[in-house]
Amino acid sequence: MKKLLIAMALILAPLASEAQVKTPQASPKGYIKQTVGLTDVEVTYSRPGARGRAVFGNLVPFGKLWRTGANENTIVNFSDDVVIDGKTLKKGKYALYTVPRIESWDVIFYLSTDNWGLPESWNENYVVLKTTVKEDALPTPVETFTIGINGLDPNYGYLEMAWENSHVALKFEVPTAKTATASIEKTLAGPSWNDYFAASQYLFSSNGNIETAKTYVDKALDMSTEKPYYVLRLKSQIQAKQGDKKGAVETAKASLAAAEAANNADYVKLNKDSIAEWSR
Repeated sequence: MKKLLIAMALILAPLASEAQVKTPQASPKGYIKQTVGLTDVEVTYSRPGARGRAVFGNLVPFGKLWRTGANENTIVNFSDDVVIDGKTLKKGKYALYTVPRIESWDVIFYLSTDNWGLPESWNENYVVLKTTVKEDALPTPVETFTIGINGLDPNYGYLEMAWENSHVALKFEVPTAKTATASIEKTLAGPSWNDYFAASQYLFSSNGNIETAKTYVDKALDMSTEKPYYVLRLKSQIQAKQGDKKGAVETAKASLAAAEAANNADYVKLNKDSIAEWSR
């Protein structure tokens, strides 16, 4: 009987450990992603509800640092550098803190993003940007704390926060013109040496048109100022496949020298082995 009970306990123990009671969160998690111009903006946050309570000046005291939501940090992530109030905020992920007041809110972007609520020890060195925005009174109260990205323009958007009768909108500018211009210039300039190298490598490895592969690898080397050892290595392999062993050896020697300069032992050995094979 004792052995039976032990066996039953061993069988039921994993099932008990996996069983979890699921209940709704008091402040459910929210997530938004919005493209502004050519910049992706993501916000992850928890959404507390008023539930009959007075919010600002009570649940959220005026003039005190607020986690701007509930539970873990509210996190804002920008895929490009943005400009807020004339100051540049580098692309990346930040915790969002605020200091609500009756007529304005301070908005703070903070480097440390793994806090539960407010940091145990506030570090001013982690404050990468701080600005003040005007508060607008809402005619109709908002029950659940809400963050949105609105007022969209190719060059800017607004990070909006609303709860109870309070609303603020923080304008951020995105580098759409700079990004678009760079993309246009790159596209109109044609393929890069790396594009030609990738195309040549594909044709060689997939037994494609070897003549075209040779044309592409030559273009890559013509366009590249450094003549990388791996591009030279590919050219030597193509030459060997074409039957040009003499040319392959000369190119492999150039690849060997470049690999030695770069301290790449793997390519040094590959080239030495190929030179020995193709020189027979």
